[in-house]
Amino acid sequence: MLMSVIDNSLTSSRYGELAGARVLITGLTPAAGVDIARAFADHKARLVVGMSETDEEATAVVAMLAETASELAQLDGYSGDTAGAQRLTQSASQVFGGLDAVVNIVTIDASEIAGLESLEEIEGLASRKLSPILEISRIAANRMRVLMTEGSILNIVILTGPISSGAALVGGYLRSALATMTRLEAEAWAGHGIRVNAIGPRASLPGERTAAGIASEPEMAAVALYLASKRARKMSGQLFDAEGALTRCD
Repeated sequence: MLMSVIDNSLTSSRYGELAGARVLITGLTPAAGVDIARAFADHKARLVVGMSETDEEATAVVAMLAETASELAQLDGYSGDTAGAQRLTQSASQVFGGLDAVVNIVTIDASEIAGLESLEEIEGLASRKLSPILEISRIAANRMRVLMTEGSILNIVILTGPISSGAALVGGYLRSALATMTRLEAEAWAGHGIRVNAIGPRASLPGERTAAGIASEPEMAAVALYLASKRARKMSGQLFDAEGALTRCD
């Protein structure tokens, strides 16, 4: 099923119901999430993008998305902490009167993993990276529940940079933590028609042969569109594997 989703063209508007959908995308940077945001924009969604960068390149990304999105609102200053996550989600929920889909993007560079020597340090990294998107997921899901909106939440964790054996092991820990979070949140919101899924780093060592996973950001965008569509109404609590450093389609 995954490969058939990936094979769909991102420019053919195969998900007509996403036109006008209210979509929050957090963690968007010029280097991560652009293809995902562009896929929703090309489907005429109403986008709220949370960006921590406001430089010239980030401004260009927002301008590009605005060309095809039905509407677009930019919320700046999201620093990736829990308090910022609360403010961002509350503001985003007010822009278009609610949310239909949320895509949280977390990128972790190999340099952030280098030097971690203890389980406590690894747990600390996992908490810093996952706690904010958990907060966003819960606030957004509760808003959907109050407004009786069936919705989709997709949390994405990407490892970038050279993936050493040590980084792969940390990636495996992050994947396990993300899988547990995804399963518990999916169960918590299932009764309200709110689906929670994730894309996480593959738990494998460099050179290890494993089944094919999501290998590029355009493929990730295809999965995000599918999960936000009506075709995925029965899909929740799933964790998709991503290869190490993903490539964008410019």
